[in-house]
Amino acid sequence: MIVASKKMNQVSEYFFSEKMKEINHFEKNGIKIINLGIGNPDLLPPKGVIDKMKKASELKHSNTYQSYIGIEELRNSISNWYEKTYQVNVDPKNEILPLMGSKEGIMHISMSYLDKGDQVLIPNPGYPTYSSISRLLEAEIIYYNLYEDRNWTPDINLLENNNHTKVKIMWINYPHMPTGATITFDKLEKIVLFAKRNRILLVHDNPYSFILNCERPLSIFNVKGAKDISLELNSLSKSYNMPGWRVGMIIGKKEFIKNILKVKSQMDSGMYYPIQIGAIEAMNHDSKWFEKLNKEYLQRRRIIWEICDYLNLEYQKKSSGIFVWARITGPEKNDRIWSDEFLRNHHIFITPGRVFGNNGKGYVRFSMCCPVKILEQAKNRIFS
Repeated sequence: MIVASKKMNQVSEYFFSEKMKEINHFEKNGIKIINLGIGNPDLLPPKGVIDKMKKASELKHSNTYQSYIGIEELRNSISNWYEKTYQVNVDPKNEILPLMGSKEGIMHISMSYLDKGDQVLIPNPGYPTYSSISRLLEAEIIYYNLYEDRNWTPDINLLENNNHTKVKIMWINYPHMPTGATITFDKLEKIVLFAKRNRILLVHDNPYSFILNCERPLSIFNVKGAKDISLELNSLSKSYNMPGWRVGMIIGKKEFIKNILKVKSQMDSGMYYPIQIGAIEAMNHDSKWFEKLNKEYLQRRRIIWEICDYLNLEYQKKSSGIFVWARITGPEKNDRIWSDEFLRNHHIFITPGRVFGNNGKGYVRFSMCCPVKILEQAKNRIFS
């Protein structure tokens, strides 16, 4: 008998992977489900990106193994992009590691810096992958609480009261997923200083900077001295509608990147050359691209707000990103039951908040990754 690793008892199949099976079952029985649960951008990348990729695919060297650190032109483009969008200087030779999606970066960083029994500070609510990868590596998870009345930002004074001698990594994510909360520079600076005092590697997961963000896009490296103890993950998935392309990056000082490359180089053989060319073209677009993108998301969000108002769900109008995070106020406040009943009654999937941690209980998350026409159909199903 072949027995799975004991680590498998610490993780389960990703929630959305399981939920898609249920949705597929409905659809095989002739019931069309409107999926407002998953953040999967449906719009096209910027004009010219796909053409550049097609042309690059015809080059003789396109189908060969590529550099583990990406082509020089891609790293230069990422460096220029950081200067243009965040006003941050990044050395393209030593401080950038392109990734096949930032999700793999969570694994690479964790494998590079966590040993069995090390502690990890993870936001609650937060991205579930932080927890599942920490469990796979047999690290001890210490959740730090985020609450609506604090705009979903950590209470540093409370954290300071705890013993952090075993903490190796702290994960933060702003604009925040799933709530869409943004963070001020002052609060970000306090988190950096906390990590410095406690010798913790601070990792900022930053894929939502440019979507419906009324504030200036922030990088962790806008904070003076942050490079000493910080890494930043970023991605083109949400910013340029390229989720299936799997283009991400880690930004950080040379010593950190060198360690992470040791892990990454054991796990892949470089990013497909035409995808790198497409990514370069995407990052060449100026702020007009984001103006156009956000104009579309504003229309979509308005419809979701109308749905929330009809359902007596409470939400924050200053949130960012591709989701609307809403609190249930009706008689059924169990978000899992609420979501399941909504799927059965209206054939619309909305994510229950508890997927993202205990502090997500009583909330639900709507995705804006649906055309206006489909959102109007969803509204009509609910209102009828």
